[in-house]
Amino acid sequence: MLSNQHVMPIFKSMKPYFWALAGFLALGLGSAQAQGARDESLLAQAAREQPAVVKTLERLVGIETGSGYAEGLGQMADFLEAELKGLGARVTRQKPAADVGGENFVGVIKGKGGKNLLLMAHMDTVYAKGTLEKSPFRMDGARAFGPGIADDKGGIAVILHTLRLLKARGFEGFGQISVMFNSDEETGSASSADLIRRLAKGKLAAFTYEPSALPDGTLAGARPGSGNFSIIVKGRSAHAGRNPHDGRNALLAAADLALRLKALTREGLTVNPARIDGGSPNNVVPENAVLRVNLRPHSPELEQFALAEIRALITAIEVEHDVAIHLHGGFNRPPKPLTPEAEQLFGLVKACGEDLGLTIGWKSTGGVCDGNNIAACGIPVVDTMGVRGGSIHSSDEYLITESLVERARLSALTFLRIAEKGGL
Repeated sequence: MLSNQHVMPIFKSMKPYFWALAGFLALGLGSAQAQGARDESLLAQAAREQPAVVKTLERLVGIETGSGYAEGLGQMADFLEAELKGLGARVTRQKPAADVGGENFVGVIKGKGGKNLLLMAHMDTVYAKGTLEKSPFRMDGARAFGPGIADDKGGIAVILHTLRLLKARGFEGFGQISVMFNSDEETGSASSADLIRRLAKGKLAAFTYEPSALPDGTLAGARPGSGNFSIIVKGRSAHAGRNPHDGRNALLAAADLALRLKALTREGLTVNPARIDGGSPNNVVPENAVLRVNLRPHSPELEQFALAEIRALITAIEVEHDVAIHLHGGFNRPPKPLTPEAEQLFGLVKACGEDLGLTIGWKSTGGVCDGNNIAACGIPVVDTMGVRGGSIHSSDEYLITESLVERARLSALTFLRIAEKGGL
């Protein structure tokens, strides 16, 4: 048994370590308390932002940005560049392809941490020039209306105000946040796909701000890929009464092909023959036809299967109908399965939602977006962090106004947690 004269020197030598341990424990308790206070402060700050977010939304909706409308997309790019520069971002703009009409651009905000994130929304809408005059921005109770208000003007507003929340808190726990706004999402992102792939490299996670999958805020989980094809059929014209046997009916060949393509539908693959253009007067065997079809495979294997079957069926139709067929188009959105890394990111968003009193769930959906292209780069992505709304792509498109601040809070807290954890 040790005596006091042996114990006291040992205690004195260990005293600094005991104090350090006590300080560490106190710091842990203090950090938990500080985190709770910080989260409450974030909630209060976000609530105060509601009028400003709605004002930003009204400004965004007031700029007409139908796909291909260069003037409106340019005005939108100018507005967003000014907003991002005001948040401390370095902005670069990419000149548009000749057939796109709008720029794609990126803002980069650098922090002092080590984790890089990608945020995305699209400027273009499905609405033709002149729609805004007929359906201007308006609010009716808990909802706001206007062309593209949920898809994707609301998403842009959420990104801007999420960044404002973080800046107001002096948050710099990220390595860098890259923000991309593209101008051709609604038409397949043909001119921005390469830029998306370049930006996705080296990112811990990505968030795109498409509207939620359901008005209750449910996120989109797995998505299929998507391919759009135009199949040009060249036959031979002839008199329908005198010598029909000399003709080769392109319209009939296209219809036969449409039926055979539809028969490819199976679990994990949908096929939609959408339109046949062509035909001739009733007394002429039609010489030309164009079949347009969309296919949505849920896996890379089904995508390859579908492409092989399309080519095989075209060969068979050419032989049986004695026509020439040219295939145009391809799969521009790869399938987006729910990987373990994506599930981990969804779990983090769900936990942040619970801390904010929100129930966050997710489900598979048949739609596609830029999230498909990001996921194909191996980067986990939540691609419906935008607003809650409904009637997308219609004259009744609406946004639930409280979801603007709701999604900004959710985004800000998710980014804070990623910085705290140093990962997902």
